[in-house]
Amino acid sequence: MTSPITTERHGDVLVIISNNPPVNALGAAVRQGLEAGLKEGLADPAIKAMVIRCDGRTFFAGADITEFGKPMQEPGLPTVVDMIEAADKPVVAAIHGTALGGGCEVTLGCHYRIAVPSAKIGTPEVKLGLLPGAGGTQRIPRVAGVKLALEMTAKGDPIAAKVALAAGLIDRLAGDDSLAADAIAFAREVADARPLPRASAKTATPDPEAIAAFRQENARRFRGFEAPAANIACVEKATDGSSFADGIAFERAEFMKLMFGVQSAAQRHIFFAERKAAKIDGIADDITLRPIKKVGVIGAGTMGGGISMNFLSAGIPVTIVEMQQEALDRGTGVIRKNYEASAAKGRLKPEQVEAAMGALSPTLSLDDLADCDLIIEAVYENMDVKKELFGKLDKIAKPGAILASNTSYLNIDEIAASTSRPQDVLGMHFFSPANVMKLLEIVRGAKTADDVLATAMALSKPIKKVAVVAGVCHGFIGNRMLMPRQVEANKLLMEGATPEQIDRVHVDFGMPMGPFQMSDLAGVDIGWHRDPTRIENIRDALAAEGRWGQKTGKGFYDYDEKRNPTPSARVAEIIEDFRSRSNMAKRDITDEEIIERTLYTMVNEGALILEEKMAQRASDIDVVWIYGYGWPVYRGGPMFWADTEGLKKIVAGLEKHGFKVAALLKEKAESGGRFN
Repeated sequence: MTSPITTERHGDVLVIISNNPPVNALGAAVRQGLEAGLKEGLADPAIKAMVIRCDGRTFFAGADITEFGKPMQEPGLPTVVDMIEAADKPVVAAIHGTALGGGCEVTLGCHYRIAVPSAKIGTPEVKLGLLPGAGGTQRIPRVAGVKLALEMTAKGDPIAAKVALAAGLIDRLAGDDSLAADAIAFAREVADARPLPRASAKTATPDPEAIAAFRQENARRFRGFEAPAANIACVEKATDGSSFADGIAFERAEFMKLMFGVQSAAQRHIFFAERKAAKIDGIADDITLRPIKKVGVIGAGTMGGGISMNFLSAGIPVTIVEMQQEALDRGTGVIRKNYEASAAKGRLKPEQVEAAMGALSPTLSLDDLADCDLIIEAVYENMDVKKELFGKLDKIAKPGAILASNTSYLNIDEIAASTSRPQDVLGMHFFSPANVMKLLEIVRGAKTADDVLATAMALSKPIKKVAVVAGVCHGFIGNRMLMPRQVEANKLLMEGATPEQIDRVHVDFGMPMGPFQMSDLAGVDIGWHRDPTRIENIRDALAAEGRWGQKTGKGFYDYDEKRNPTPSARVAEIIEDFRSRSNMAKRDITDEEIIERTLYTMVNEGALILEEKMAQRASDIDVVWIYGYGWPVYRGGPMFWADTEGLKKIVAGLEKHGFKVAALLKEKAESGGRFN
């Protein structure tokens, strides 16, 4: 096997080059090649300095994640980084693309660093539940200070080359097209410099106030996560007067705790699950896709406007249709307002706003969709309305155009049957707000053509969505699993729990909000029959009194002018009234019972979804819940969480409360199997 590392001699400079596509990951062969290249340069008296650079689109973009959890092949990355730093000849890192994770640590081991202006440097390990394990938490604060070290390690976002230059993480900028030559020239310039600057020899200035402030400012963001706290503790160790060796030992111990902990396993699971979700079982990777050069969106409300923004932001022209001019003007106005808000925050340039708005064509006529390659309806969630609309589109849309419904629950096959081209119809279920939420459920109908499904999945990448294939069933994957949670939450209210207790249990679990907080945010009146005299349940009673949630200042909770919730005495009265009329005795409900009845039932429903082949794989279900519903990523999604809880425990909890356990769940529990 050819080594991914080669060397080139340029007079008295040895250039060590990595060519390990796609991202020059620091796998065993790369580490071994770096070690060999360094030894070659150090052993040759004619070599005065060395350069480490990468071919391809990026510098080392991190460790080889497939090695995680397996026995490490020598040399380990810490050994390579220490070897670079200990060299008695100058080593220059030549950075382009991204130097992330282990790649950043390699640059920190080098004595000098040069980068193209577009390069980015970072330590994103925290996003996999880890920390930089090759000295990053100890070298960054020594080179760039505590504040930047905290930002880079505990948050994990990369920094631009100019920021790195100002902080001392790189020494100079190269020309955009002359990095290799500039790095060699830089190496010659510093060939005789002594002593060599070594990050480990520097002293990090203590800043306990900055560390305390950082913890406080990010308490909400880091809630429930172990890795940010470990990263902060390591940076703190680098500044408390400890030796570099002691700091490295502390970092290694913290790294190993995280590596073999449940949270990092969960976060790594989602990393791979997201990529696996893009694979469509039974369809060849090289299938010819349908070209999508223009998109039509029907409906300019919150959902239609958000859907349109996804395509406009990707540079794909959109024709948006409404029934009334007032609604059309309001919808396009909101789109512009959203873009201008992003521009005000520096996320977009004014010319980008105008380019996006210039690609939007508002109209009141469905006939103007005749030249669109993809048409997505985002109209009222009613089967008759949608079938009528698709019947019209069947006559208007050009041959080969993809017709998609944004329905959350309705049967795609029934919608497709209202056309003469069911092979061109599928579901594209965006989540609200559609221009923000990353999840896209793509619903494959019984007659959906393979190239239509593959085209929709491929389109998710340019519009920056994480797409998952779902089958045709009520609620698809996400909303179908949401239903048993809501049913049991409502029953628990009647039996004695309060909305605030049930919501607290879910928030403590790691959810952004509980089921009743979510109901108030979305609107208690959503799906309400609108007859205030017909009161069949607690939700009907709230809706009849105008308790529609945050938008009316009262729902399951009372809200102040800043929408801060407090428990409602009126809601307690309504619940007690229903309870007494149903002759139900109030009892104490434990937090454990709430978990068993609202979350274990979701796992059970997920097992049914897999049994019925409504999802391709268990990890797809996890992706849906991570990106669509705020399931805590450090728990890995409901099916991964069930594996970590133990499937026998899940089954026992379900049976204790009288639930019928899905055959697949029971089978796996009895055999000691797992979903993932």
